[in-house]
Amino acid sequence: MFNILKNKINSVVKSIAESVGKSVEKVPKEIAKKIVEKKISEKDLSEVLDDLEFNLLEADVALEVSDKIKDDIKKALIGRDVKRTQAKKIVEDTIRKSLLEILDVPKIDLKKVVKENKPCLILFLGFNGSGKTTTLAKVAYRLQKDGFSCVFAAGDSFRSAAIEQLEEHGNKLGIKVIKHKYGADSAAVIFDAFQHAKSKGIDVVLADTAGRVHTNQNLIDELKKIIRVNKPHLKILVIDSLTGNDAVEQAKKFEEAVGIDGVILTKIDVNTKGGAILSVCKILGKPIIAIGTGQEYKDLKEFDREGFVKSLGF
Repeated sequence: MFNILKNKINSVVKSIAESVGKSVEKVPKEIAKKIVEKKISEKDLSEVLDDLEFNLLEADVALEVSDKIKDDIKKALIGRDVKRTQAKKIVEDTIRKSLLEILDVPKIDLKKVVKENKPCLILFLGFNGSGKTTTLAKVAYRLQKDGFSCVFAAGDSFRSAAIEQLEEHGNKLGIKVIKHKYGADSAAVIFDAFQHAKSKGIDVVLADTAGRVHTNQNLIDELKKIIRVNKPHLKILVIDSLTGNDAVEQAKKFEEAVGIDGVILTKIDVNTKGGAILSVCKILGKPIIAIGTGQEYKDLKEFDREGFVKSLGF
């Protein structure tokens, strides 16, 4: 995974190092032997930084993220006496530091949130087709492994077969589903599920919601009502990572409309780009709680920024 992002960044690292080397080689031959380093100018880097921006955009990295990485490289090199042999390491270290800073957002400790709020209501939001319901079930599986009891709230009472899909997960995991008829008030369904958890001593309510686009005001208003009535402890936005830079726009609109606490990115196992991870963290400043890496319940991994940067070769 992330091969495109990895290859594109590393190709530019090589180009920058070569560019620095060539600038040294342009020194007159009579003094070249005495000179092993060169003060780097912005002109020396202009072309390769343009290439870097283009490559990052192709890998679904938002312009704001690309600009930060470019600015960090400029600060590290321009006006500095750089040895040809050191150029590549300086660029690699700079990009590593830049990537880690982009990904440095507050974390959410899911177990801690659940322990401090019993019953804990976790609301799952997102577009149709993002993998929201399956992700909800994966989170439930993970919480069960940590010793927490769960109940599902079938808050998606509009999409055909949505309740049945949730019930299928419930049957597999041994989790009860609180549901109403199709067309019912989603806020009421989730309220009932929370009251059930409260009366039965269940630790967590995981609430599904109808997939919606941020441009549909009626659906957004319904989501606002769900949140107003039920006051969830966590609002998790589930995003299909394959949507690329649209992932950022989705996240921004949901954040503006109802506020979100964190993001889970799905289909990471088939995503060769990876730029959406950087973009969501930088522009939204929200934590990536987990990433979906397959179809099984166990295929939900806690996001590790160090591991992600290392996977890119830094």
